Amino acid sequence: MAKKRRKRAVKRRRRQYEYRPGLRERLEDFHPIESIKNSFQTSRSLYIIIGILFLLLLGCGIAVKYVANTYTVTNIYVSGNTHYTNEEIIDMVITDKLSHNSLYLSLKYRNKSIENVPFVEKMDVDIVSPDTIRINVYEKAVAGYIAYLGHYMYFDRDGIVVESSMEPSDSVPQVLGLDFNYVILYEKLPVENETVFAEILDITQLLDKYHLHANKIFFDAEYNVYLYFDGVEVSLGTREFIDEKIIQLQYILPNLEGKNGILEMKDFDEDTKNVTFEEKK
Repeated sequence: MAKKRRKRAVKRRRRQYEYRPGLRERLEDFHPIESIKNSFQTSRSLYIIIGILFLLLLGCGIAVKYVANTYTVTNIYVSGNTHYTNEEIIDMVITDKLSHNSLYLSLKYRNKSIENVPFVEKMDVDIVSPDTIRINVYEKAVAGYIAYLGHYMYFDRDGIVVESSMEPSDSVPQVLGLDFNYVILYEKLPVENETVFAEILDITQLLDKYHLHANKIFFDAEYNVYLYFDGVEVSLGTREFIDEKIIQLQYILPNLEGKNGILEMKDFDEDTKNVTFEEKK
């Protein structure tokens, strides 16, 4: 019985025993200088990271200020516009505070045009220098306009109605005499002779070339052409020799300024050059 008890007691002592380092071992493992050194290195790394972040933020701030000061738009050139003034075109491009920065504009309009502007096909923005931009306006080739139900419907050389406005234009003439029953925006005017649209554009371009401004273009039932310059009605007849007739107009009309009457040019050709003016009292 006594032997069994001793065995159990030995077992208990073995379970409760655990190793504890001695004083000498603890002194050997104690390195206060190394601990301080490790702590200093950790703090130093943290300060370096904070310093780098600060320098990055400072550099970004300097870069932003430089871009804002250097690339502020102070000079704007506009070309190709006739329906809108320079100021109106600029207002279409410079729409917010960021738009006053040429670098921002170059990114905004890179490979992209400004569209959905009445009478304008597209507009491009070129950066000439950090403080200078050029706005290139490409207008729609408007041949003329008609009055329809209180609106002015503008059409191109193909007769397609490209714009509707409440105001008449000073740059293209009003066209009279065309027979149609309806007008639909972005569709062709339903007239019998569709070649008349190309003729209208040719006339308006010739007038513009020789700095002549006709108020109206009228076509009669046989598509004879009549131009109206204030009080002077010009009968051009058919489109035959139309170029030569309009070339002569630039020399004739200044002599008729302030007069009312009919300038007959329908018999004008290369040989006769027959022109008469009948003044109305």
